Amino acid sequence: MNTELTEENYQALSRYRQERAHETIAEIPFLCEQGYYNTAINRLYYACYYAAVALLTKHHITANTHAGVKTMLGMHFVSKDLITKESGRAFTNLFDSRQRGDYDEFVYSTREEVDELYPKAQRFIEEVDALLAE
Repeated sequence: MNTELTEENYQALSRYRQERAHETIAEIPFLCEQGYYNTAINRLYYACYYAAVALLTKHHITANTHAGVKTMLGMHFVSKDLITKESGRAFTNLFDSRQRGDYDEFVYSTREEVDELYPKAQRFIEEVDALLAE
């Protein structure tokens, strides 16, 4: 079934994804307390992914894969300086780190890696929040 979304549906879906981004990034301190650094990297990526999808959805931009989200984000927001290049790189780094952690063998993330990526993920979500508020 292929139904057309209304503007109200797009906005509701965007808000839902934004909420998921905030809920997911809030998990990071608890995961670190327990030493679940691979999972923390995964959740950092997904927090940013949810934020990126919220932004794309608000603007009726579709992407069917994680790589597609990264591409559309770069094309529509980073290249136009609506999201900083630093945050664009942070999203790409999180994408790559999550891929390695989830699919490669013998990958062990560290607290230092999480500590480096966590503030970058927070900045990314803040930038997206500002665009969503416009």
